Amino acid sequence: MATHGTPGYQFTMPDPTSLGYESNLSGYVGPYVTDMLGRGRAAASQPYTAYTGPLTAGTPEIQQQAYTGIAGLTAPTDMGAYAPGSVTDAGFDISSYMNPYLTGALQPQINEINRQSDISRMANAQRLTGAGAYGGSRQAIMDAELDRNTLQQVADVTGTGYATAYDKGLAQYNKEQDVQRLAQDLSNQYGFDVFGAQERAGIAQRGILGEGMKADYGQFIEERDYPMKTAQYMQSLLQELPLETQQNMYAAPNEVASGLGTAGGILGLLKGIFT
Repeated sequence: MATHGTPGYQFTMPDPTSLGYESNLSGYVGPYVTDMLGRGRAAASQPYTAYTGPLTAGTPEIQQQAYTGIAGLTAPTDMGAYAPGSVTDAGFDISSYMNPYLTGALQPQINEINRQSDISRMANAQRLTGAGAYGGSRQAIMDAELDRNTLQQVADVTGTGYATAYDKGLAQYNKEQDVQRLAQDLSNQYGFDVFGAQERAGIAQRGILGEGMKADYGQFIEERDYPMKTAQYMQSLLQELPLETQQNMYAAPNEVASGLGTAGGILGLLKGIFT
């Protein structure tokens, strides 16, 4: 309602009834926006075009060959701690580590001792014969002493030979123990190397499989969300369009209401004059 009056009185006039307003595109951008929306709708209406190529690098042939080779490795079945043997073990025979030609090596020395003993015996007999004492008690004593010396030399040669052979056999046995211990250590290390190589290959293969699964899942998400993305794209085309031109629409005042308003104004004027 509009208010009018002079000092001492006022009256109001009914306003036209507002029915709302309508906004339209500015004329200079209308064709461009229409074309843009048409193109956008056509683009959004296109079916989803899936990428059919590889999503991951995969496993090269040479790497696959390595995996195949590693998978074919077998760890030793005798891995574990080494239990060394001992010369005191039941059934152990040190002679198997001694020189098998020991007797043949000692026999020439023994023969030489016996030969020297025979030479000494003949020399003693000659001296005793020259002295007229051959066959007596003196000769018996000399022969007994010579035999004792001969046996002692043979015993010394034999004992020294066998002692040396035993020491060398024991050293060879200990050497073999060290070799077997080293072989066990190397066998254990090889087994651990096989396990380690297979574990590392498994981790690498797991990474390759995981990369493929991640790529496949990403492709699935992209295909699943494609309709929503096209809808969002269509919505984005309508944002911030230049809606500048506006048209207000009104309805004419009611005649009865206008009359009442006018009558009220006249009555107010008359009241102001006569009071």
